[in-house]
Amino acid sequence: MPTDDVKPQRIGVFGGTFDPPHVGHLVTAVNVAHVLDLDPVILMVANVPWQKLGTRTITAAEDRLAMVSAAVADVPRLVAGDHEIRAGGHSYTADTLATLAAAHPGAELFTIVGDDAAAGLQTWERAREVVERSRLVVVDRPGAPVELDPEVDWVRVEVPRLEVSSTDLRERFTDGRPLDYLVTEDVLGVIRSRGLYGTADGSGASQTDEVGG
Repeated sequence: MPTDDVKPQRIGVFGGTFDPPHVGHLVTAVNVAHVLDLDPVILMVANVPWQKLGTRTITAAEDRLAMVSAAVADVPRLVAGDHEIRAGGHSYTADTLATLAAAHPGAELFTIVGDDAAAGLQTWERAREVVERSRLVVVDRPGAPVELDPEVDWVRVEVPRLEVSSTDLRERFTDGRPLDYLVTEDVLGVIRSRGLYGTADGSGASQTDEVGG
């Protein structure tokens, strides 16, 4: 086949702390991959999420990567990304996009964010680089559209409304409320085997600095 007929790779970057990753993350990634024909969508695990520094204790990056790897292991198109962990230091989307562009010449890059993050785009480190290196994908819930600067190249993707938060999940480990269907069994296995969020033997969770934020 002539090289002119080969379509450029379309790579989605869905960054986050993923502390822990939950079904809302997976539903978002799967739906965006389908709508925009992305392959892969990288769930990029932040090494040091600078916007959350000082708000709470963050689970070790290696543990969060292990949870994300377990979450996406059997999900087509989705992969776990360790680029920011390997780079070390604070994690910035602009740096990650530059790394991916160098590793995948000619690829189309898409930065996937929630509507709240998109609304605060001007607070991002080197936000101009982000919108120059990628197309912004704003994930909206039904009936909650967001508007951005018309000069920004962006597209809206509507996903099902799932009110799941990592903060609530960490609290559930503490107070013993059910986690069924909120995180996958594989993720729960990683959490229990590593004793995260106060779990020691899989029977429950105790008070830990992880709760809150």
